[in-house]
Amino acid sequence: MLKEKVIETIKKHNLINDGDRIVCGVSGGPDSISMLNILKELKQDNYFKFDICVAHINHGLRENAKIDEQYVLDYCKKNGIECFVLNTNIKDIAEKEKRGLEETGRIVRYEFFDEILNKTNSNKIAIAHNSNDNVETILMNIIRGTGLSGLKGIEAKSGKYIRPLIEAEREEIEKYCEEEKLNPRHDESNDENIYTRNKIRNIAIPYIKEELNPNFLETITRLSEIVKDDLEYLELQTKSEYKDMCLEEKNITENVYNGEKEATIILDLKKFNSQNKAIQKRIILYSINKIFGTTKGIEKVHIEDIIKLCNNNIGNKFLTPNKKTKIVIKNKKIYIMGLK
Repeated sequence: MLKEKVIETIKKHNLINDGDRIVCGVSGGPDSISMLNILKELKQDNYFKFDICVAHINHGLRENAKIDEQYVLDYCKKNGIECFVLNTNIKDIAEKEKRGLEETGRIVRYEFFDEILNKTNSNKIAIAHNSNDNVETILMNIIRGTGLSGLKGIEAKSGKYIRPLIEAEREEIEKYCEEEKLNPRHDESNDENIYTRNKIRNIAIPYIKEELNPNFLETITRLSEIVKDDLEYLELQTKSEYKDMCLEEKNITENVYNGEKEATIILDLKKFNSQNKAIQKRIILYSINKIFGTTKGIEKVHIEDIIKLCNNNIGNKFLTPNKKTKIVIKNKKIYIMGLK
């Protein structure tokens, strides 16, 4: 049943194509070993013509980490799958770089996945996020305070990352592991209600399902799908309006962080001000992303200030949301600038 659901997800979101080489992130837990086992079978059955290899990270945080590592190595050896292992100490790195353990672990994982992607000439990275992970992520975003983008949750496909299990529930995955006798490893840290995600997973969601809505996972998943459809329309509308109001783009293909060139996008102020606020916000973020390749460092308060600046056009004015960005209103135009 799980295998059929994964095949359906792959087809629905066009996750795998003939000729792909995929790096599978495998911890040895139920999710990742199920994903690997299913992809291995699909490859063996020539369901899709692709190759796989495995990337495993020993974070150096748990006593059983070496056992997990050996479990993954043994599985790969038994099934003739190339496996790459990184041994590291996340705690030391987190302390040195003054970051939390969760964030540091995520950064190290994805850097290693990229390293193996390049080393093996692969073109995709498979991550074993499931439907429960998606719901947990949406709830975390709500708690932190999110816009629509935070409600869409985890994408089945985002760039080089694919998530074949994203439409499967954890219960289905655990059942599959029993049926296939995979004997996955268990990360005991998932039982500790220290981190926000664990509190949501182990306390909040079970309570909501028992006391408020037994179909809570399906409800939030449906919300996520509705939001994705709405966001797709808004993104298309934003691109259309940007194209209409953009007067000039200067050096936006350059990496402005290298300090060689400034990059500027010039927008028609009147056309910008005629737009609904929802589109105005997205035009600003779209423009900044065009320049920097990211909107990191631009907060909600910055966007609100920029819109106010544009709406109250009296004389020449400017804002500097951060050291790399400058917004200038001049001659009925908006200059969004990426600085040296």
